[in-house]
Amino acid sequence: MNNLLLNSHSLVTQTLLTWFQENQRPLPWRKEYRPYHVWIAEIMGQQTQMERVVTYFKNWIQHFPDIPTLAAASEQEVIKAWEGLGYYSRVRNIRKTADLLVQKYAAGLPDNESDLLALPGIGTYTAAAILSIAFNRPVPLLDANVERILCRLDDIDLPVKQTATRKLLLQRCTDLLPHDKARNFNQALMEFGALVCTPKKPACSTCPLQEHCRALALDIVDLRPVPGKKEKRIDIAMACAIIQNNDRFYIQQRLEKDVWGGLWEFPGGRLKESESAAQAAIRELIEETEFQITGLQPFTTVVHHYTKYRVSLEAFFCTLKNPCATTPTLHAASQYQWVQLNELPNFAFPAGHRQLIEKML
Repeated sequence: MNNLLLNSHSLVTQTLLTWFQENQRPLPWRKEYRPYHVWIAEIMGQQTQMERVVTYFKNWIQHFPDIPTLAAASEQEVIKAWEGLGYYSRVRNIRKTADLLVQKYAAGLPDNESDLLALPGIGTYTAAAILSIAFNRPVPLLDANVERILCRLDDIDLPVKQTATRKLLLQRCTDLLPHDKARNFNQALMEFGALVCTPKKPACSTCPLQEHCRALALDIVDLRPVPGKKEKRIDIAMACAIIQNNDRFYIQQRLEKDVWGGLWEFPGGRLKESESAAQAAIRELIEETEFQITGLQPFTTVVHHYTKYRVSLEAFFCTLKNPCATTPTLHAASQYQWVQLNELPNFAFPAGHRQLIEKML
């Protein structure tokens, strides 16, 4: 590497470190950089806005201040603390990992990549984040913010998610990374992408990296990074039945292997071709519980999104034909309960069902 390029790398690195020192947000896990805190924050931060992460993180640490407390908590306590963040396999993996950390690592996180990668829910990126941010190890980090900054700085005109592009970006991260300040530098890159070099309307006029940015010089900042093929949104129509028996409502817990496994729900499912929402609600209810119901009445329709799906959920109220026959035959759930209206918020529900409960209360 020639001296000119080395000097350019050094200037970019130092500029980012200085910027971070002066502008970093006071995030709660930055107070002490405890490995446990960094791990939870990184998992929560996957596809979640920072403001929500901070709120959920504070609540989480209040409930589970350390790994032994987390390992001793019930699965439902853990899922309830996660409710609203989505991607519930993440929280089930957190719970499994906490058990392993207590058993194998004296309730601490290991400080090497191979042991971290062996833990449930910790992949290459999360392991690198824990190593660099919690332990200050010189490991490069590549998230969407970092990709965007580097593609603009170097005017990389290749689709950002291609394997060859990612290798190029990882090498660039490695070249810029100061071995003794990995924690601050990796966070500086990500923070800079979140606050300055943003996807839309980046603050180019006040950017301290102006003179190093090829995309700015060419006036093509908005064209970098080059996106990959956009996933097509898939619309899903679903229906569910809210069974009321006197002052109680029927809920059931989804099987662990299912989407939203371990969460509670009102029985229901997807509409079949040429099937109305009311017909689907009755069919799904019978298939899942074998209950016989009467008095089906429309309640409301809610819409929620997850990954590439847009789900429209139409809900109906109904009652049991025989109010004494309150025991279901479960075909799509692990357990059930009859609960009062004010008890519903105590259970963790998927986003759509949670919206229904908010309208019921």
